Amino acid sequence: MFDIPFGTTDWEGVERTEHAGETGKAYWRTRNFNNIRVRIVEYTPGYLADHWCQKGHVLLVLDGELHTELADGRTVVLKKGQSYQVADGDLAHRSSTANGAKLFIVD
Repeated sequence: MFDIPFGTTDWEGVERTEHAGETGKAYWRTRNFNNIRVRIVEYTPGYLADHWCQKGHVLLVLDGELHTELADGRTVVLKKGQSYQVADGDLAHRSSTANGAKLFIVD
């Protein structure tokens, strides 16, 4: 991280954008700080990502339950207060949720 002065974010004031999944929708509130993207992401019930992601993330589940399918065949289930981290290009992954989830993501 570089050239990011101290600041605070009121996430309710950040514009919400809609992103369709293969099923369901994702709503993002995004802030960019040079080469770092910080987001609050909300998945609707029944959400399944429409792609396999190669981007690295640090992800924290704020609410709900997130299922992350990994390219090696594993599925990881995270609940409120749990997180994962993965580097760019390390292991393709995609998200889904049966009942919805709210996440904090840094990438």
